[in-house]
Amino acid sequence: MMDTTALAQIYKPSIEAVKQASERISKVVVHTPLAESFTYSNRFGANIMFKREDLQQVRSYKIRGAYNKIASLPKDQLEKGVICASAGNHAQGVAFACNKLKARGVIYMPSTTPSQKVAQTKMFGGEWVEVALEGDTFDDSFKNATIRAGEEDLVFIHPFDDEKVIEGQATIGLEILQQSKEPIDYVFAPLGGGGLLAGVSSVFKELSPNTKIIGVEPEGAPSMSASLKEGKLIELEKIERFVDGAAVQKVGSRNFEICKQNLDKMVTIPEGKICQTILDLYNQDAIVVEPAGAMSISVLDFFAEEIKGKNVVCIVSGSNNDITRTAEIKERALLYAGLKHYFVVTFPQRAGALREFLDKVLGPTDDITHFEYSKKHERENGPAVVGIELKDKTDFQPLLKRMKDRNFYGRYLNDTPDLFQFII
Repeated sequence: MMDTTALAQIYKPSIEAVKQASERISKVVVHTPLAESFTYSNRFGANIMFKREDLQQVRSYKIRGAYNKIASLPKDQLEKGVICASAGNHAQGVAFACNKLKARGVIYMPSTTPSQKVAQTKMFGGEWVEVALEGDTFDDSFKNATIRAGEEDLVFIHPFDDEKVIEGQATIGLEILQQSKEPIDYVFAPLGGGGLLAGVSSVFKELSPNTKIIGVEPEGAPSMSASLKEGKLIELEKIERFVDGAAVQKVGSRNFEICKQNLDKMVTIPEGKICQTILDLYNQDAIVVEPAGAMSISVLDFFAEEIKGKNVVCIVSGSNNDITRTAEIKERALLYAGLKHYFVVTFPQRAGALREFLDKVLGPTDDITHFEYSKKHERENGPAVVGIELKDKTDFQPLLKRMKDRNFYGRYLNDTPDLFQFII
């Protein structure tokens, strides 16, 4: 338990500092809508509102913190330039800020970054930004950027663990309170490094203390959940990077201390559930979101009873989704829903075995979506990797029974991560 003296020394963004940030960024940041979602309001019997940060010019809230930080620099530091490491939204926010402020910027991105994100960063930065593609991972880029920052005396712009960045993100909280006509009962917000939630939660705890603040992070990268559980900052050894906008191994130290005091609950959400929400938002409401942007909406199902009749805000953090990921998003959604299953099927090497499998094992609405088979004449049975999509998850157990009864069952692969990664 931390003593009160130590607590007093912990940084907290003041309302005055957040108001100054709001004024500082007002000329370049969009005052995004707080829009009621009829679809989700009807589904949950609540007043569900989306704070549409996906509608920023750089398609995420990151411009707020990046611009506030860079615009706050003394003139002599600004003239030397800034540097950052990012594979996505922070890079675009820094690039945009550098262009607007006519400041030199160097942005390190992993060499594996999709070309679309590199192109967007270059477009937003124009002549003021140099993009350096070095290393295979974000950690490589981060290391290279910090080294160069020291060599050229450039100011490093951290994506989340920085006071001015936190204050910039906190301006979202001010806007929400200004826009809402009714008291807000719940705010759901995504958490990666923690800058957004640290800022927004501080504003609400000061100006709307009865609002419950719920943080949401990916199940495969629960860095804040792990840290809160242990009562100290934890760095995860390994994380699932699918939700790239919110997958970090360690949250910011400032953000951890703030969130530890401010959050009412921290929740993890399965990646497959996030994928289903992405598809639902596009199909039902024509809203395009990235995985991190869908998290605050994905989690509503887990609070269905609690939020009935309440005023609820979900922060939609961004929409920088690569269209080439659509197939994987659909696949993960089907897997989470229990509608997609992969097996090693043992086919007797005799004429008619495949026909028997199709006629006697598959159900009338089951569909084969993946099939890999190589006939081996010297073997009694030939293994095949088969992917089957179901219309209803209750069809799975009958399928499994028919497969075993007719001696086609070899192995179920969905629960075998070391093999499964080679399929999807």
